[in-house]
Amino acid sequence: MATVAVPAPSRKTLAAGAYDRVFYSGMAIALAIIVFVGFAPTYYLRGPFGAPPTISGTTTLSTLAHVHGALFSSWVVLFIVQTALIASHRTRVHQRLGIAGAVLAAAMVVVGTSTAIASAARGSGPPGPSPLVFLAVPLFDMLLFPIFVIAALVYRRQREAHKRLMLLAYLSIITAAIARLPGVFPYGPPAFFGLTIGLLLIAVAYDLISRRRVHPAYIFGGGLLALSVPARLMISGTEGWMRFAEFLTR
Repeated sequence: MATVAVPAPSRKTLAAGAYDRVFYSGMAIALAIIVFVGFAPTYYLRGPFGAPPTISGTTTLSTLAHVHGALFSSWVVLFIVQTALIASHRTRVHQRLGIAGAVLAAAMVVVGTSTAIASAARGSGPPGPSPLVFLAVPLFDMLLFPIFVIAALVYRRQREAHKRLMLLAYLSIITAAIARLPGVFPYGPPAFFGLTIGLLLIAVAYDLISRRRVHPAYIFGGGLLALSVPARLMISGTEGWMRFAEFLTR
């Protein structure tokens, strides 16, 4: 009987992406911990902590703030579920749940933008910059987040690009939680955004270790995320931005 020799996969082929499920599941859990710890005193454990003031100084949460918290918390849970589904090879369920994820992301942008504008309109914001100046920070988040989500949906059939773009979408909104971590707030924006970029660099480092190259999604998407930091800080101090912010908050 004739036999056909099938070459064994090379070590390089086996190594590339061999630990992706562990890495992305680990990132999902790590980001969830950051969100919970950051918002525990002023949101998740607000009762046990005695309802302390939020980072903007308010002592009560509006209905809009509660909706905002519920939607963004749903994203945290969904991200864990989606990475778990991929890790367990339940791709079809992952794809179906992705439809709900797209709807959730759209709602997050609408409510997140409305929350940021409402906060600035009532004069709320962290110590330092004026509320109108600070408004550039969350609005840039709400600009980058849908860009990454839409790109991930466009490239949903390209697994390598899709999962990196979804992680970038998450990283684009994680800074608010990082700013609220114990001991971080006093160091200001350099620490907030520095730690966010640090998380991005962890993902880039994983690519280099596992594949000896960085995926274009991280090069272009990560570059956009990094460049947005000085861009929003520069734009927020211009007269044009102040006029735009005043228009939004009327």
